[in-house]
Amino acid sequence: MRVVVVGATGNVGTSVVTALEGDESVTSVIGVARRPPVRWEGATEWRAADVTVDDLGEVFEGADAVVHLAWLFQPTRRPSVTWRTNVLGSARVFRAVAEAGVSALVYASSVGAYSPGPKDRAVDEGWPTDGWPGAAYSREKAYVERVLDVFERDHPGIRVVRMRPGFIFKREAATEQRRLFAGPLLPGRLVRPGMIPFVPDIPGLRIQALHSLDAGEAYRLAVTRQVRGAFNLAAEPVLDTAALAGVLGARPVPVPSSLARAVTAAGWHLHLIPAAPGLLDMALRLPVMDITRAHRELGWQPRHTALDAVRELLGGLREGAGADTAPLAPDTDAGGRLREFLTGVGQRP
Repeated sequence: MRVVVVGATGNVGTSVVTALEGDESVTSVIGVARRPPVRWEGATEWRAADVTVDDLGEVFEGADAVVHLAWLFQPTRRPSVTWRTNVLGSARVFRAVAEAGVSALVYASSVGAYSPGPKDRAVDEGWPTDGWPGAAYSREKAYVERVLDVFERDHPGIRVVRMRPGFIFKREAATEQRRLFAGPLLPGRLVRPGMIPFVPDIPGLRIQALHSLDAGEAYRLAVTRQVRGAFNLAAEPVLDTAALAGVLGARPVPVPSSLARAVTAAGWHLHLIPAAPGLLDMALRLPVMDITRAHRELGWQPRHTALDAVRELLGGLREGAGADTAPLAPDTDAGGRLREFLTGVGQRP
């Protein structure tokens, strides 16, 4: 089986490539990225391509499956840029899949595609995917779901799988995620148990997470098994303030959601943090997902708990951890954080 992974150098992409390289039924892996890695220990072949402008037909030719992961989180201050990559770029990938005669497409959707939902019970893959309009990330994930609806209608012979994971963490992605969401002011070395006195207890803050390697395994199963449709992905437990406070050895302190949003909005408008306030609004409205279908039909069982994934993230933040790809490049010196300020916090990396 020949598999092409689009967006193969990031948090999830590197884990998907690693999982596919370990599968005996996969004879060839092609990794596609705007900036391919200079060094890679595995057998993956690398191609440089930008989904917004480059011809993908030649890359997809002869492929049995395409995994589409490419996505821009930044610049949050220029939504036209993220729309061009995330929505129009995805449409170009889907069109190229059909034109190349690829038989399977596995697309990285997200819990962020879901409409607001309950926190006290889990919803399955049939929950509406209309997103939260206040967050560009959610709007774009929801829109691509509609693009994919049309694609499936027009190409019934192509097996389409939509993966809808929760928040995905691993140690090597910690620096990337700091750059994308927290910004250069986060003191990574202080993110350790006992050093943070309290965690804001915001009403409605219940999220789901999983380890990137477990996400990679789920994608491998989606590629190699004859499954279709959507799959929710997350590990236990569902993370609330008490769980996060326990990891940090901190005390939960009640904070109104309006105050938390005001602080986030102020930091974003002052260019102190890259994460737009709409992302907090989205997180507070996300439903809790039922993972039964992934267990039953994919045969997927995460090896790490959600708390394991969070602990790896925190450990990676303390170490300035990273990997040998452009998105996962580690913190090397204080100059790197200074460059984040000079080039604009919340801009495209």
